[in-house]
Amino acid sequence: MSKRSRRTAAAASAPSAGAARCTVTVCRGCCCGTPKIPGFDHAAQLRGLRRALDGTAAVRVTDCLDACEHANVVVVQPSSAGRAAGGRPVWLGLVNDADAAVDITAWVEQGGPGLATPPGILDLYGFTPSRRVRGQVES
Repeated sequence: MSKRSRRTAAAASAPSAGAARCTVTVCRGCCCGTPKIPGFDHAAQLRGLRRALDGTAAVRVTDCLDACEHANVVVVQPSSAGRAAGGRPVWLGLVNDADAAVDITAWVEQGGPGLATPPGILDLYGFTPSRRVRGQVES
């Protein structure tokens, strides 16, 4: 990953100061959202998230988040209230089925990180990115 693409990924997925609502960042870089994950409608997943979370959360697309082994990657960042309550960005990987997007949507609608307990099934998708990647995105 080049310095330019790291800056782009960090800027696209970093929460804005005082974000009143959650931000859902969907990776669509070198592996996520590509034919490398066959048989999955990536465009429909993104449309579904945007439609379901319209008015509830910001849904952003970013270039490579440098966690390709977990493609498709989605990062759910807390709202300002969620962050104040101790919520931190939650990295979800292998989000390659429609049910995962439904579970993410339900959790975000309830408040997301720091404010609501995620559905237990999302534990299967959670991962911790490398310290280097985490530092670039979550600072």
